[in-house]
Order: sequence, then C-alpha cells, then structure tokens
Amino acid sequence: MYSEKINNILKKLGIEIGDKIIVEKNGKEYKGILMPRTFYNPEILVLKLENGYNIGIAWDENIKIKLVSKFEKPCKKPEEKAECKNENAISILLTGGTIASKVDYRTGGVTPIMDANELIGAIPEIKDISEIKSRVIMQVFSENMNFDCYEKMIKEIEKEIKQGCEGIIIAHGTDTMHYSSAAISFAFQNLGIPLIFVGAQRSSDRGSSDAAINLISACIFAKHSNVSGVFVCMHESISDYTCAIHLGTRVRKLHTSRRDAFKTVNAKPVARVFWREKKIEWIEKDCVKEKNKERELKIYPKFERKVALIKIHPGFNPELIEFLLEKGYKGIVLEGTGLGHAPDYTFDAIKQACEQAIVCMTSQCIFGRINMKVYSTGRDLLKFGVIPCEMLPEVAFIKLSWALGNFTEQEAKEIMQKNIAGEIVERIL
Repeated sequence: MYSEKINNILKKLGIEIGDKIIVEKNGKEYKGILMPRTFYNPEILVLKLENGYNIGIAWDENIKIKLVSKFEKPCKKPEEKAECKNENAISILLTGGTIASKVDYRTGGVTPIMDANELIGAIPEIKDISEIKSRVIMQVFSENMNFDCYEKMIKEIEKEIKQGCEGIIIAHGTDTMHYSSAAISFAFQNLGIPLIFVGAQRSSDRGSSDAAINLISACIFAKHSNVSGVFVCMHESISDYTCAIHLGTRVRKLHTSRRDAFKTVNAKPVARVFWREKKIEWIEKDCVKEKNKERELKIYPKFERKVALIKIHPGFNPELIEFLLEKGYKGIVLEGTGLGHAPDYTFDAIKQACEQAIVCMTSQCIFGRINMKVYSTGRDLLKFGVIPCEMLPEVAFIKLSWALGNFTEQEAKEIMQKNIAGEIVERIL
C-alpha cells in the first residue's frame, strides 16, 4: 500500500491500481500503468512504462498526476482447446518460470499460467505450425527444481510419448534449465522424437520479451526437424532473427539477463531456427539421431539424492568433504581448477572420499578439456581413484546422481567415463 497521503490524493483523482496515468515531476513526464507499491518506501510511486520497464518516482509536493484512462480488462476470447487426440500434435508441458506466465492487466505485472489453454491464447502463432496440446504439470520456479521434480517430469513425458505425439516441449524457468535438460537427456535412452526445453529471459509484460519467439521456434523445430533427442531452444543473439538449438547436455546459461544467455560449450549448436520463415538451418547435425517413433525407448528415471557438487577455491576447507562423507554421500563432483586440480592439503580427504564414494573431477574453466596427467597434482588424484569427467560440472553432477540412482556403484564409475547423451565432446572447438 502507498502512504495514506498518496492514497487520498489518488482517490480524489479517481485513480486506482492498473489505471494509465501521467506523472509530471521536475519538468519531465512519465506515462504508464500505476502499479502496486513494490518499494519499501510507501512514498514512491511505481509505474510500468510503455517500454515494459518499471520505474519508481519519489513523491514530493510538486508532483502532478493526470488520469489518462481507466483500467479495462480485455475481452476474453474463447479459450482454445489445449487437448487433442491427433498423434501428429506437439505436446507442451508447462513447469513454471517466466515463459509460463501471463500479463495481469489489472496490475501490469505477470502471474503464472494456471490453465494451459491460456498459453495458446497468448501465443496463437503456434497453432499455425502444428496441432497443439498443452497442460500444466507443475508450477515451480527453476531455482526450486530438484530431483523429485525431475522424476515427476519423466513420468509426465512418458505419458505423452505413449500417446504418440510428434514432439514434446517443456516450458521451463531459465535459472536451472540446463540441469533439467541434462537430467532428461540421461533418463530417456533411445528417444525417438524431439524433446525441447524452452524458456524466457524477459517476461511477457516487457517489450523485449523473448517468450513468444522462443516458443514459436521450439514448435518449428519439434514439427519439422525430423530428429530425436533432448534440446534447449533460446535466442541465438540479442536480436530477434533466430533461435539456437542446443544439445541438452552441452549447453549452459552464461548470462544472467541477456536473451542469448544460453550457449553450447566446447562445440557448436545443433541448428538455428529462422522463426519468421519457419526455416531450420543445420549447424552440427552429426550429434543427433533421426526421428523414429518405433525406436525401443529405455527409461532410467531415478536419481540418487546424496550427490554433491563442490567448487575448489583458494583456502578450500577439506572438512567440507569430510562432512559429506559423515552424512553418507555416495557421490562428489569436484569443480577443480585448470586441467582438473585440487590443493595438495586436501589429498587425505579426497583419498578417503574415493574409498567411500565416487569422486569425479571437472573444471571450473568454461572452455577446454580435463587433463589430469599433465601435472603431478592431477596424477596423484588419479591414483586415489578420482574419475576425470570431460563435461560441464553441472552435467557431471546430474549424470552421477542419475548413474547412482539406476545402476550399481561399479557400473556408475564406468558410466561416468562413457558418452551417454552427447555430453562428451569428441572434438573441442
């Protein structure tokens, strides 16, 4: 709530939250929708400007406010049916996040989509690409995703595959989308259709939103690519021309807010989608299989919870490793320095860990290979039983959890060095 003084002035002017107003201060005019107070200070007006950004305007006695128009909720169009029985349909599963949100026309803010029909109503262009069926399977901010969510996601994806859909799109929050795409990549072996994760960096209330273009591009790829596997579809650059298709185990979020935050690491993207032309341009097609609905699908749906990802750093305390062992952790992924190193004073703890659990080594460097044979530090760690993992740390963490959840410890050790879902790049750029 705004202060009593501001509320009284707004009431006299007949202005309510959601109305379009003009605020004049210090010779400048600001036009936008009056938002609920989001600042701690109740003396700051919040406007959503026409460019989609919010602005706070500190109140003073010289401010002038003018009502432009009262809030009018748009007439609701008849809801599009999100369910269909056509086997050639694309199935969209909503898990939450920015992309699974809509504009609240009362406040100008965004709220979660609770009915899958609303998604089709918000982005009707996808109906021109394919018949669509859609449903909400969870409403989880991606920072809250966990192994329980992955296992639920796997069950819902399996249902869609059994119904014979053409492809599946997972609408997901971006913060941990690359973890989820890795989890699903390992869980579904011999996948016969494309499964595409898609998110949005900018919410649908902003003029720079990437939600619609990303989803349209994902639908184009799902319908017309004729390949199978798990992918991530996001903006290729800061422009709106194309979206990139990344392999689910080679992609990482590399920027907090840019629309092209997701990049393939140590390799090239699989393809780019020209969404206006509905055209797919292949970049690295050798890493994917052709689409084949008759392929015998194998599902390994479990994840071991007692697996940790630890970043090595100057002054690293080996008691962290000892603590995990005391708690019964079965797997530890070390995000080592350089080629895969840890300080020598941690060796006793790491050696003990190798005797009680599986210990894997990755690098905190974004690009390049692991090579633990170059320096004596790495060679000593190999002697203890540390397993070098030629993949992103996040992918190694998910893979180890998955391997321990579905296989014996010895099998899991062997799996960590095998290329299961394209996570190991044979030739690094």
